[in-house]
Amino acid sequence: MNNRWPLFVDLYELTMAQAYFFEHLDGEAVFSTFVRKLPKNRNFLIACGLVDVLNFLENFKFSSDEIDFLKSLGLFKDEFLDFLKELQFTGDVYGLREGTVFFENEPILEIKAPIIQCQLLETYILNQIQFQTMIASKGVRICSVSQDRNVVDFGSRRAHGLDAGLKAARAFYISGMSATSNVLAGKIYNIPVTGTMAHSYIQVHSTEFDAFEAFSSLYPNTVLLIDTYDVYQGIENVIKLSKKLGDKFFITGIRIDSGDIITTSKEIRKILDRAGLYKVKIIVSGSLDEYKIHEIVKENAPIDGFGVGTKAIVSEDAPYLDIVYKLTEYKGEGKFKKSKGKSTIPFQKQVYRFISEGRYSEDIISMYKEILPGNPLIIKLMEDGKIVKGAVEDLNVIRERVIKELSMLPDDLKKIEKSEMVYPVKFSPSLEKIKTTLKENHG
Repeated sequence: MNNRWPLFVDLYELTMAQAYFFEHLDGEAVFSTFVRKLPKNRNFLIACGLVDVLNFLENFKFSSDEIDFLKSLGLFKDEFLDFLKELQFTGDVYGLREGTVFFENEPILEIKAPIIQCQLLETYILNQIQFQTMIASKGVRICSVSQDRNVVDFGSRRAHGLDAGLKAARAFYISGMSATSNVLAGKIYNIPVTGTMAHSYIQVHSTEFDAFEAFSSLYPNTVLLIDTYDVYQGIENVIKLSKKLGDKFFITGIRIDSGDIITTSKEIRKILDRAGLYKVKIIVSGSLDEYKIHEIVKENAPIDGFGVGTKAIVSEDAPYLDIVYKLTEYKGEGKFKKSKGKSTIPFQKQVYRFISEGRYSEDIISMYKEILPGNPLIIKLMEDGKIVKGAVEDLNVIRERVIKELSMLPDDLKKIEKSEMVYPVKFSPSLEKIKTTLKENHG
């Protein structure tokens, strides 16, 4: 994917940058990315999208064509455009590792760089972290209720654009899904790809049986879609094919994409078992999400795997995060907002996580260099504009981190319903004191 889009900014970031330039405001700033409030039906979030930000920053540079476009707007002076021609990211980046559980007000990413550089990054950072974090968090919920059944991402065709489809496939894989139907995502991210067949393939054949026979002869370990016409006639055609092929019958499974999935799957399982097709798995799809899958599992439906699409890839029940990118420090001085409902916390920060009886018990947000006894979650990811060794991890390492993180969460927080338990996130005494003093002095 293209990681060099410096014009992916809101216009005011460029106009402010020019104002900084001519006012000689070039001091070092710290901008913090965090979620103000968790969505009403989320108990935690999973950090995702950080690697795209790092790659974007390391390759940040305006081309001559992009400079010419800015000049055509009539807003920018030649001196500032000359400055942009040479501009690259030279700062440091601190943040959570991908796959880390986090809560509201906790920094996901903090940028420490000259103010102009920081200001120009806001749109891209929020765009990438918001979407991928939202999708990874949705994926974790879906996988958690599937109880070790395979879950596959089928959502690309309903994604809000190509970039969203690709990044969602990556986020879903991190969250625990076993594969994606998106072949380009498989190539880019080295994610397993999988797929079955569409109704159109069945429809172009004279009979459903002919379609099954032709497809299975080419793909012996395939999954056959049985509900194009009638699901019960479809399963009878699968059985008929098994009798015709005998020992050469190697169909992996059947897929149901419509109807009363719970009732139908129970009946289809009985029919398959009576025919001796015990190893043929039942895969279902069609507007599935964590709520529907939870219902299916609770009813003991004999389903072996799920294909999730629309409701997952748009995170239907929580389609956005209240995520922001705010100035917290300039030239070593704490900066903050007092706006009602949108106040911010000054200075660069660290998050310490504490464990009690084998589970996460409390987080404390502190000054970055403050030392507390808990486990520090914020690490340096970039230094002087270059990605730190080890900051970019293999996706399977991140998947394993998600599994470990979830195992450490209190059980109440892992429910798909909003928990009555609120995970404790506090401020260190020193940061609390600084915050209070600054607000009093600026009152």
